[in-house]
Amino acid sequence: MAIQKVLVVDDSKTELMFMTDLLQKNGFSVKTAENAEDAFRRLAEEKPDLILMDVVMPGQNGFQLTRAITRDPLYADVPIIMCTSKNQETDRVWGMRQGARDYITKPVDQDELMAKIKALS
Repeated sequence: MAIQKVLVVDDSKTELMFMTDLLQKNGFSVKTAENAEDAFRRLAEEKPDLILMDVVMPGQNGFQLTRAITRDPLYADVPIIMCTSKNQETDRVWGMRQGARDYITKPVDQDELMAKIKALS
């Protein structure tokens, strides 16, 4: 399945702007959410082809949100790439256990991110 619509979930406005800009320049349609509540609202509006998920956020964190999304039959087929400053191997393993398809650490390397997105298409 070709990935066209991406939902970026991050509580940092700077990060949201950076990711949105990067993805749009690469031809993707982007929606953003700043927390779990926002993310579920966006999911209900329009199902994305991919979710880029931050981990450290107020309220529900990215690990919890990833688990909730991947366990929801409506959205279980949407791949999630964790996109976080948490760079410990244990974090990566935990993220994958929650249902993430891949894991990338910030600052995001544009080529690495595009390669990971392409690998999912």
